[in-house]
Amino acid sequence: MPPMLPATRSDEPRLSDVLPSCLAAVHGEENRLGLPAVSKAVVVLVDGLGASALRQRTGHARFLSSRFTKRATLVSGFPTTTAAALASLTTGASPGEHGLVGYSALVPATDRVANQLTGWGPDMEPSVWQRRATVFERAAESSIDAAAIGPRRYESSGFTHAVLRGARYVPGDSIADRFDAARAVLDAPGRSISYVYVPELDMTAHAEGWQSDRWTHLLEELDSAVHSFARTLRAGEGMLLTADHGVIDVPSTSHVLFGDDESQMRGVSHVAGEPRCLQLHLDPDLPADARRSILDAWRASEGDRAWVLTRDEAIEAGWFGEVDDEVRPRIGDIIVAAAKNIAYYDGRKLNDSARRMVGQHGSWNSDEVTVPLIRFGGFER
Repeated sequence: MPPMLPATRSDEPRLSDVLPSCLAAVHGEENRLGLPAVSKAVVVLVDGLGASALRQRTGHARFLSSRFTKRATLVSGFPTTTAAALASLTTGASPGEHGLVGYSALVPATDRVANQLTGWGPDMEPSVWQRRATVFERAAESSIDAAAIGPRRYESSGFTHAVLRGARYVPGDSIADRFDAARAVLDAPGRSISYVYVPELDMTAHAEGWQSDRWTHLLEELDSAVHSFARTLRAGEGMLLTADHGVIDVPSTSHVLFGDDESQMRGVSHVAGEPRCLQLHLDPDLPADARRSILDAWRASEGDRAWVLTRDEAIEAGWFGEVDDEVRPRIGDIIVAAAKNIAYYDGRKLNDSARRMVGQHGSWNSDEVTVPLIRFGGFER
């Protein structure tokens, strides 16, 4: 029996509300998250810190857990992947509007699939490919200082230029370094909005799983750093801690290999997305009956453990939010979003290093979608 389609509610607080609400708070204006007015705002984005994982590790994050109430959560958005989620965070727009629709996506102009984090090329000019103004650009219009604080290795990437444009990049190679940099921004005169990126937990979850000892150790390090920083917050300084998505651990025994079934793959020109959310692009010259046959084959094989939708069905269901016409062809003709604890891999790829990944995300599991929103300083109520 096909799994029930995940519901999307427009009234739920979302990741895309976070930075726009912070900017509104610095302006002293009403906002979606109901944040009180402050003169300086800090958003800490912990990559991969799902609400469920935090609840299951409360003893290792006592400070964060003391502020993490049942209602202190957000909906990340779909797909639950860093490229799409961070672009939504920094623009306040949906993936269908800003254009980063998955971990990897089709570049229609050159007919190639590009990694949205590391695969930027001449056919993906950051200021064009990411189609919306950032909150940082809007802050600059009001003479509000905007800073993005993260590891040095990301400073000059195409992804950074796409989603953090308008902010000055401040490198910090350790978690402690980044919080020191955030404190320096707060100490400077004038109004400001800062973004602090913590990728370590997500990286470890991919390599070892979020249930690993190493992941738990990093959570303890983060908890200590946040506690120390929060104690320095002064009047008029507010901080939010959130995440781009959560993570589930998928054992290799739950990998689903595809590629050998001609009824599924004949006419598929590109496979994009990620292991928990495939985006299949079909040959544009493929007739309608052949397209339907491929869709039927995927539904027959995977329909009891994944949501298998056409692009139009996914857009109609609101999965990508409002979708601009120019973004539509970046989305796969067929979406295969894992409903169960599985991950899809192309069995035709030999020695695929991606199959060593333990922690996974990308689909609609509540552990992937629901993330914390914890308030500190001037944002506490």
